[in-house]
Amino acid sequence: MTHFVTLAEIQAAAARVAATAVRTPLIPLALPQLPFELFIKCESAQPIGSFKLRGAFNTVSQLAPDQLAKGVITYSSGNHAQGVAYAARALGAKAVIVMPDNAPQVKIGATRALGAEVVFVGPASSARKLKAEELAAAHGYTIIPPYDHPHIIAGAGTCGLEIAEQLPDVDLVLTPVSGGGLLSGVATAIKLAAAARLCNPNVKVFGAEPLVAADAKESFETRTLVEWPAEKTTRTIGDGLRTQSLGELNFHHILKHVDGIVAVAEDEILAAMRVLLANTDLVPEPSGAVSLAAVLFHAHELPPAKKVAIVLSGGNIDPALLETLQAELAATSV
Repeated sequence: MTHFVTLAEIQAAAARVAATAVRTPLIPLALPQLPFELFIKCESAQPIGSFKLRGAFNTVSQLAPDQLAKGVITYSSGNHAQGVAYAARALGAKAVIVMPDNAPQVKIGATRALGAEVVFVGPASSARKLKAEELAAAHGYTIIPPYDHPHIIAGAGTCGLEIAEQLPDVDLVLTPVSGGGLLSGVATAIKLAAAARLCNPNVKVFGAEPLVAADAKESFETRTLVEWPAEKTTRTIGDGLRTQSLGELNFHHILKHVDGIVAVAEDEILAAMRVLLANTDLVPEPSGAVSLAAVLFHAHELPPAKKVAIVLSGGNIDPALLETLQAELAATSV
């Protein structure tokens, strides 16, 4: 029987991570082409530049002393890697991270800078998981899953709880989706807060993901958990959204609490990044910009709304890509 994360569990996670994860701002973004008020939940303001710290710390901080003494391990393309490394360092535990060999250098360097040992495998997310399980069995490490765990969902849910508190009359919330930790957590928090009359009881929650890695959308619409091959999901510029399928627990939470998933094109992701760079002081990574791309280019697929909140899930962008986008913006402003 599926255990669905409760509002009390998310509230407990919020208290648990309060001294470590930042209560990130919800910043208004006025764009004349949009017929609603838009607000950005800036998870790039976290100490690791990503929402992943919420779930990682919530999970690692609940381990027994003997588990911490043996160390923790996870598998990640970058942001969850940094979350686990940060949490492990804060709690005095060894961290081992299995990363794909095509992970951005900025994320590899940041993970190592936090004191973690990095082990590389091929680009498939399934290969990362298998290697982590192999090393955990050999060395006694505790696996900290990147998304498919109730403590991860509750930790990510603290982001949604904050949105409900910061903008209680919100009509629509969008987050990126890959393995489903963020979307399942935020949707659970928002819908349970709505049921408790802590925010708009009619609020809707949508996910956004790349069209070339749209396994979550297919799973949601067919009500069947599907897996896409790595050669498909790795085509997207959103390196944090290349997971081949939703986690099983995340899938059940998404079916229960999410209202829809929108798939966006690669050029739409880049355009959304340019909009953020041109109109704010925020620096988005591609994975974080998909929710804005959904709002900008797929509003016809979304329900009517007066107030919309989107989650900018991270800001750990490849410096070369940032330089390219900034140069393009400079050229168009001349």
